Amino acid sequence: MTGIVLLTGSTGFVGRQVLRTLGERGARVRGVVRDGKQGQLATLEGIETVVTTPDLFAESAAWWADVCRDIDIVIHVAWYAEPGKYLQSPNNLDCLTGTLQLAKGAAQAGVRRFIGIGTCFEYDLTGGMLSIETPLRPLTPYAGAKAAAFMALSQWLPQQGVEFAWCRLFYLHGEGEDARRLAPYLRAKLMAGEPAELTSGKQIRDFLDVREAARMIVETALSDEQGPVNICSGISITIRQLAEQIADEYGRRDLLKFGVRPDNLVDPPCVVGVRHEVSL
Repeated sequence: MTGIVLLTGSTGFVGRQVLRTLGERGARVRGVVRDGKQGQLATLEGIETVVTTPDLFAESAAWWADVCRDIDIVIHVAWYAEPGKYLQSPNNLDCLTGTLQLAKGAAQAGVRRFIGIGTCFEYDLTGGMLSIETPLRPLTPYAGAKAAAFMALSQWLPQQGVEFAWCRLFYLHGEGEDARRLAPYLRAKLMAGEPAELTSGKQIRDFLDVREAARMIVETALSDEQGPVNICSGISITIRQLAEQIADEYGRRDLLKFGVRPDNLVDPPCVVGVRHEVSL
């Protein structure tokens, strides 16, 4: 029987769904949130206790050791993720150092498992089809900080007797998605009957509903899986196909204006994950 789960980022896009899934599994959850966000948890079920902090990435290992007392599993979802800014932001360095302090405190408290959240952008994206054996080649501060956390914790935590798994997210969409991202942008334009300006749409991606991603993260947390895990669909789809699927919900493919925006020349043509099943 799993003991108490410590969850960071429980009010965010991914964390909210992880919390919901943990609740469905009957898990006892201790949530760590920024001051002022407690009210957002009132609409969420599953959290047994709440710990607040002005900045969870500024806390010491000793603070985390106290918070992790009696914790069985840590699921660390929190990270700076503001669309349009997070890839290059210096906040990624704060998230990295704060994550290492959390891991140190968790180890001091005797936590059994630590689950971190990574990104497909850690990989060398030139191969297109990305498995957990694909070499790492991060090209942004965000991807670099995630990769650095993975490299450090995958070596250090097992030495402390803590099981470690790292869930690399691919392209997520769904409930609670920021309005500045592709799917919400398309739906807002289509609902208003306005044209949606897009690139060529030829880019191939791996899209996954955030609820399914949360299920996979929780399954990983509750399993004995260790090391990197791809949180992906394993299905190739072009941006154009996704946009057309969404437009078909409104019967308005005519509003999709492909090629109006220039393609990003540094954007990889294909990013698709290779799945492997987690053994429970």
